Amino acid sequence: MSTIFKKIIDKEIPAKIVYEDDEIIAFHDAFPVAPVHILVLPKKEIVNINFASEEDVLLLGKIQLVLAKLAREFNIDKSGYRVLTNIGEDGGQTVLHMHYHLIGGRKLGTDI
Repeated sequence: MSTIFKKIIDKEIPAKIVYEDDEIIAFHDAFPVAPVHILVLPKKEIVNINFASEEDVLLLGKIQLVLAKLAREFNIDKSGYRVLTNIGEDGGQTVLHMHYHLIGGRKLGTDI
């Protein structure tokens, strides 16, 4: 079964895309918790980091660089931001496709 993220990757569902290349896509979260809330994910279908393999090392590193690039583009790199990924049911993962939340633009407490 195709996840909502796979449908966004395949352009079956619209999203406010802010970055895309052959391996990674990033778009605004539909339910933001801060002024900047962007989801960054690999186009490769990996459930979460528990399912990543040695062959994913470069992809995972590139995602980190994209997160930093987007933080600069959205002017949250100096004030600070949070990068979050949810893993499994107890970790709050609701979409079974690895993704990172880039959250910033306000003082973040322990609420997110």
